[in-house]
Amino acid sequence: MAVKALNFKMDETEILDMKKVASVFNMTVTDVVKEAVKEYLTKMKSDPFYRLTVNVEDASAEESAEILEEIEGLSDEDLTIASVKRFTV
Repeated sequence: MAVKALNFKMDETEILDMKKVASVFNMTVTDVVKEAVKEYLTKMKSDPFYRLTVNVEDASAEESAEILEEIEGLSDEDLTIASVKRFTV
């Protein structure tokens, strides 16, 4: 697995807070960020919007709007995935 560097900016107080938390748990700030991102991505991937659109790679803006409109009208029961079928066009 390739490892790449990523730079991003954060508020100084948030960085200091991360450093404090990391030191208490004997972790690096990088490990804190990696674990937080992993947890957040897991949460995002369970979102109905993501689950219903992840395989729609080349949708136009109009198609995306139509998908969003359909998703907003679904209940939690409607969003339960009962099975998965893949079609190649």
